[in-house]
Amino acid sequence: MPEVNVEINGRKYRMACEEGQQGHLIGLAERFNAQVEGLKGAVGEIGDNRLTVMAGIAVLDDLAEAERRIKALEAQVTDLTQAGQDIAQELEATEGRFARKLTEAAKALEGVADSLDQAAPIAKG
Repeated sequence: MPEVNVEINGRKYRMACEEGQQGHLIGLAERFNAQVEGLKGAVGEIGDNRLTVMAGIAVLDDLAEAERRIKALEAQVTDLTQAGQDIAQELEATEGRFARKLTEAAKALEGVADSLDQAAPIAKG
């Protein structure tokens, strides 16, 4: 199992990860370190453990907000999918009504044409 060295709050840590995940792990560590450094700048030196806990909670707060937004977007997708299905059904019904009306009109025109043919036969020359 591959190992990578990451730095959090000025301390180096060796961490194992799955093959091919080294870059991802390094990126996560860099993001977490940025969170720690941001808190350190905002609250000053408060101790490594407390700072790490605060950074972890801040990251989880961001995660919870992202999960909330994902659920809201999933609900919107469900609503839009249902609306699309409803529109498709309505369109299909409208097309059916239009086809029936067109057939009725064609039959009526044929009837008129037949009546005209019977009333005034075409003279052959």
